[in-house]
Amino acid sequence: MRVAALSEDAFAWPAAVPEGLDAGAAGMLPLGGPVAPGVLRAARPAPGETVLVHAAAGGTGHLAVQLAKPLGAGAVIAIVGSAAQLDFVREHGGDVAVDHSAEDRPARVREAAPDGVDVVLDSVGGTVLRQSVDLLAPLGRVVLYGVASSDVDGVPVTGLFALTSLIGFSLPAWRAADPERARQDIAEVTAHLAAGRLRAAVHAALPLTEAAEAHRLLEARSNLGRVLLLP
Repeated sequence: MRVAALSEDAFAWPAAVPEGLDAGAAGMLPLGGPVAPGVLRAARPAPGETVLVHAAAGGTGHLAVQLAKPLGAGAVIAIVGSAAQLDFVREHGGDVAVDHSAEDRPARVREAAPDGVDVVLDSVGGTVLRQSVDLLAPLGRVVLYGVASSDVDGVPVTGLFALTSLIGFSLPAWRAADPERARQDIAEVTAHLAAGRLRAAVHAALPLTEAAEAHRLLEARSNLGRVLLLP
């Protein structure tokens, strides 16, 4: 069986599904799965560097938490949307888990990384992005791959003067820039999933008629992994 994401170039990027792979993992192969290694490679974590992952219990976030160390990171700090997700991200490789709603969230991150964070993976944007830049160590990088907050206000240029960088990532751009590496990402994620080294968690699998419930789960920031809609 092969799967492809619903996009204009879907048939150019199919993914072969290994025998025994469940629907939750198979659905990650052409789209969500390769985003995780893509954003990490864009950040180029050096051995021992600290990586902070926002929305770490989400569909892409929980994969990035698991892949950070195999791709070179040291400690992984996982930021989640609710207290119910803290244990989940620890079980998936987070060394430190922090509730996004905690008023002292930046202080907790600084406690875990006193010299600053080397890499931040951010799909939220807005205030979260601006705070992330403030948390960076010298030569630190933020990779922005989404704006779930719908807040598109930028980071003040002076916020990058402390030898820090802001990098944008999108899967279509990555596939256009380096299609061979992008195809290898799909193969790599497939191999990790098939071997059990990477776990694709599914919070709920709902029929398409319950799309509103799927949106409710996502907006409540309560999901542990992916929310699937089944035709």
